Amino acid sequence: MVQGFSKEPGTHGPLTEIPAEGQRKITRWAAAIALGGFLFGFDTGVVSGALLYIKQDFDLNSFEQGSVVSVLLIGAVIGATSAGRLSDGLGRRKALGLIGVVFIIGTAIASTANGYPVLMVGRIVLGLAVGAASATVPVYLSEISPTKIRGRLLTLNQLMITLGILIAYLVNLAFSSSEMWRAMFAVGAVPAALMVAAALWFLPESPQWLIAHGQAERARKGIAAVSDEATADALVARAQHRIAEEREQQKRNAESSGRTARRLLTPDLRPALVVGLTLAAVQQFGGINTIIYYAPTIIQQTGLNASNSIFYSVFIGLINLVMTLVAIRLVDRAGRRVMVLVSLALMAVSIFMLGLAFVVGMNSVLTLLFMVIYIAAYAGGLGPVFWTLLGEIFPPSVRAEGSSVATAVNWISNFVVSLAFLPVASALGQGETFWIFAAICVAAFFFVGRYLPETKGRDPEQIEAALNARFGRDQGPPDTPAKAATHRKGRS
Repeated sequence: MVQGFSKEPGTHGPLTEIPAEGQRKITRWAAAIALGGFLFGFDTGVVSGALLYIKQDFDLNSFEQGSVVSVLLIGAVIGATSAGRLSDGLGRRKALGLIGVVFIIGTAIASTANGYPVLMVGRIVLGLAVGAASATVPVYLSEISPTKIRGRLLTLNQLMITLGILIAYLVNLAFSSSEMWRAMFAVGAVPAALMVAAALWFLPESPQWLIAHGQAERARKGIAAVSDEATADALVARAQHRIAEEREQQKRNAESSGRTARRLLTPDLRPALVVGLTLAAVQQFGGINTIIYYAPTIIQQTGLNASNSIFYSVFIGLINLVMTLVAIRLVDRAGRRVMVLVSLALMAVSIFMLGLAFVVGMNSVLTLLFMVIYIAAYAGGLGPVFWTLLGEIFPPSVRAEGSSVATAVNWISNFVVSLAFLPVASALGQGETFWIFAAICVAAFFFVGRYLPETKGRDPEQIEAALNARFGRDQGPPDTPAKAATHRKGRS
């Protein structure tokens, strides 16, 4: 359950493997935690279909339609930037439960709104919960995950996001004939209530958080429940040693800078921050949420009516889910870096072709095909792997803070893209706008190739050293797990 189960000798082990029953228990906990990801996906996806009917009921102009979509992202930025302090103060479990309560409140406001202003308030409250969940869930998952299945469990967050989007599309389809957009929103209260119940009665607290807050014995008992006493003792001792070192480093940083908030800007952590923030921005500026949020609107522009547009958008949600399942199976085998590179390359080609489809006037079938290929490329790589990397590239002492900042950048980028998409598409043309996204994907491909190391199977110290090496600050182990192990042995 503590980040960094290892088979390495010396200070990092030896530690026994988690038995099958323990892994199953951890996986069940991870699924409950990832309900936050499900609600993230549901509340960002459900508006795509609901908007077709809200604009009629409230007589919304194009700016107001865009603001109903994008205002959630303002709340998400606030929620994401606050999540690190919230989860560090309350604990991961209580923070997740509180986020579930905020989801319920936001859903109630949005589904009973009597006009545009109240609907905007509901969407902002939902955004607070979405942003907080997007920053908290990867940290929580990372801290209960053994290294062997860490990638799989961290990608579970993206799986639940895509499942939430698909369910949102299906809910939209179910209520499209009756045009009951309020019911579309209201369905989100069910998973939110389940998340609150899980936090109250099912989930354990993160052992990493417990140890950091002087509750080592409680953490030891929790780890022993899924492994054995020897493993629990070794992991707690290792975590206590690492936390003590990190606190000493934080103290030195605070004394030198005068502000602990600047920890992420220290030279050793700067590479992780640059990679995290860049990938957070690229995930949105690559164009994904113009498809997720506006899929029915985009498809409608090919000549289909509202109901048929919602129906065809379900295929986008379905391929999003299927390819995320594929990514989960590959992430601990193929590795994070290669999956991101392949994903960006395919995204660049497919969204360029989508732009071409609009420029030359291809039919709706080809347009939908290019959209599906693009979604498949994103969901099979950059989409889920970004959240895996977010739980890995920052050292444990700043993981919540780093995840919070990167997630905030992700939501700010999301807001900018979703608000600007329709006006830019009107000014330049929809096809030409998609070509801008293609160019960003190409630039991101070269950035990842240069600066992102492989994180699969590495502990936090190895990942930090590999990042520094790629940024020309080779002060730690070399950029391969095997060489890193050799380097450690040579120093001991």
